[in-house]
Amino acid sequence: MRYVQLDTPKPLSKIGLGTWQFGSREWGYGPDYERLAADIVRRAVELGVTVFDTAEIYGLGRSERILGTALAGDREKVTVATKIFPVLPVAAVVQQRAVASAARLGVSSIDLYQVHSPNPLVADGTTMRGMRALQDVGLVGEVGVSNYSLRRWQVAETVLGRRVLSNQVRYSMLDRKPEQDLLPYAAQAGRVVIAYSPLAQGFLSGRYDAHHPPVGAIRRANPYFLPENLARGTALIETLRQVAAAHDATPSQIALAYVLRHPNVVAIPGASSVEQMERNAAAAEIDLTDDEYAALVNAARAFRPLTGLAAVPRMIKTRAGR
Repeated sequence: MRYVQLDTPKPLSKIGLGTWQFGSREWGYGPDYERLAADIVRRAVELGVTVFDTAEIYGLGRSERILGTALAGDREKVTVATKIFPVLPVAAVVQQRAVASAARLGVSSIDLYQVHSPNPLVADGTTMRGMRALQDVGLVGEVGVSNYSLRRWQVAETVLGRRVLSNQVRYSMLDRKPEQDLLPYAAQAGRVVIAYSPLAQGFLSGRYDAHHPPVGAIRRANPYFLPENLARGTALIETLRQVAAAHDATPSQIALAYVLRHPNVVAIPGASSVEQMERNAAAAEIDLTDDEYAALVNAARAFRPLTGLAAVPRMIKTRAGR
């Protein structure tokens, strides 16, 4: 395992584990997945994974409970990160929700407490007042945000009066917007970008095509998995396979290596099995050559999926046909 080179209380592994799927049936993993989740977490710790990300909204608290139980005696080794769902993120609510999350996780201190997304009606001043109070009493170690623009990330840090260590955003070969400003800022300021959906919810795994679409409500609601987009992605997946062959790796591992090439990025893919967790962790050891990276960039730029309003009629038609 490799780690981000930053001054943090605990080392941050370049590969973490995202646990949205813990206790959330919409991923379609089956009724025995909760038992398997504990095995996945234990194996992740053995492999040197130190970043475990959850949120109070995942499974309405079940993900936090499952993760907390699975970590058990390993809590002192790892960074436990969770998120407040910002319905009314004023200071008092932030403090109340942190106490509830810590109880579900079974921890005395949350290593990284994040605002799940910016609230358009509530300024970060009151939210960060709550965060600062939590840090002052030791209930929260580091503060983070999620889905923030660079400007709002910087404003949040200003009103907190301390570093806002991380910004958790969608980042993959298909979602490269963070490369424009967030990644340069993280490198310059000594901050971290946490990449969720680094495999574009599995699109980049090569497991799916127009004749073999995914199951599960989450992926079916993603326009990337429209049959037309799966067909359009054929060339991109073939490039991933070619680079993977040179490293005796899988397309998923190469897609992870792409985002991990940036030094201040932590990727938090989910895992549906112990074996997948092992493959994800191994991706941290892959060094892409400049030519390979350029080939991946060019293939990603050439992919032109139907998204936004243009995808809506196809989404409706596809769902109606199921």
